Amino acid sequence: MGEAAVTTRRHADGAIVIEVRGSLDAATVDSVRETLLGTLARERPVVLIVDLTFVVFMDSMGVGMLVSGYNVARKTGTRFVLRNPSEFVHHQLRVTGLAEMFGLPPSSSPRQTFTP
Repeated sequence: MGEAAVTTRRHADGAIVIEVRGSLDAATVDSVRETLLGTLARERPVVLIVDLTFVVFMDSMGVGMLVSGYNVARKTGTRFVLRNPSEFVHHQLRVTGLAEMFGLPPSSSPRQTFTP
């Protein structure tokens, strides 16, 4: 089981960025989910960006957390954006059949922002 660090910041344009570092697994996903869903409920941003640049591992719990965030964002009218998913994260979303839902291309490409 890994560790995760989460930071949240607001851009001048009102978008909120949640940056996750480390692992998204059974040991860490609850605190990340709490931050993600809490931010959506409290702030109701127009855009929520989840920066996954430094996520080194993600299991099914992490995938489920991203899906939960995506679904809650849709209900609140927030655009949910994955920024720079690591190759590992991108692969996990492809093999679970969720890459298309998150607007990911069929294969990994250089660091990009994906917007569904």
